[in-house]
Amino acid sequence: MAGLCILLLELAVVLIVPPMLRWPPNVTDASVGFWAAPSAVHWLGTDDVGRDIFARLLAGGRVSLMVGGASAAISVLLGAPLGVVAGYYRGGWEFAIMRLADVFQCFPSIVVILCLVSLVGPSVVNIILVIGIMGWPVIARLTYSAALTVRQKPYVEAARLGGASQAVVLREEVLPGAVAPVWAALAFRVGRAILSESSLSFLGVGIRTPQASWGNLIQYASQITVLTGRPWVWIPPGICILMTILAVNAVGEGLRRAMDPREEGRHA
Repeated sequence: MAGLCILLLELAVVLIVPPMLRWPPNVTDASVGFWAAPSAVHWLGTDDVGRDIFARLLAGGRVSLMVGGASAAISVLLGAPLGVVAGYYRGGWEFAIMRLADVFQCFPSIVVILCLVSLVGPSVVNIILVIGIMGWPVIARLTYSAALTVRQKPYVEAARLGGASQAVVLREEVLPGAVAPVWAALAFRVGRAILSESSLSFLGVGIRTPQASWGNLIQYASQITVLTGRPWVWIPPGICILMTILAVNAVGEGLRRAMDPREEGRHA
């Protein structure tokens, strides 16, 4: 619940506060100049071209959270149906889908994502699609394992004997039971996607200026003068990433425990 509260607070701040700020994230304040220290006008100072860092921090949070949520959703939309089909039909479907998942997982994901983003271009949409597509094997394996169990349940057999078509049984009986583990995995996928986007942006192949993200704000720390002399530039986005990942992982762990029947008996 604490993790969920942190995430909801972050969402509220990045969505509500930016329109109220005096300085938009991409506007230069010529009156204070470049690399201005924090002040009453610019709470976190300005960057190398005079843009308000606090405004860019909130704008970057909106982008990073959107990348995390949207790419995790794509992974689920791709992986869950494929895993259910593989676990329910078995045979050729199982072999083809699981071997395809093996191929995807044979390569270091960050290296593949780095190459694909460099190839298609570092836009927000492309990064969401690439991270989402690379994340489907994990979800597919979860739903595959669950579908192997669900397909043996009496209510599934009763639906078959009752004359329901394979598509109806798969959609209305197997899928609802097989996707239960996905809810916990979805939270962890959000965290992994945020870290992937931040890594890409830090390496210079992710979200690029003038658009802000937490990753490309931390990129300023690659300059030794900023790393040692201007901590207010890179510490706030680093703290935001840290708190977001901890909150997302806490939500995922809570969902995992809530859906584990062994945990229920242990608490009782």
